[in-house]
Amino acid sequence: MLPATPHFEYYDKLLVAIVGSLALGAIIGLATSVAFLTGLAGGAALATVFVYDAIVRNPPIPPSSTRAKAAAVVWHAFLVATIGAAI
Repeated sequence: MLPATPHFEYYDKLLVAIVGSLALGAIIGLATSVAFLTGLAGGAALATVFVYDAIVRNPPIPPSSTRAKAAAVVWHAFLVATIGAAI
């Protein structure tokens, strides 16, 4: 009997992409001459594409929901703070 292969749903893949983007940025910051916070900020900027897709283009809850709007605001506040810390 073959082992069961994991089945990832759409949002599982987005979560993996977000974590992967942040990890890639951190690895670039650690392994190259790029400053760690700059690499992490680049990873966060890339992760924003996936967060945008999850929140705005294909939200799991109705787009008019205040929870979706609050999540978008919190994420972008985090992104701006990370970029500000890197500069």
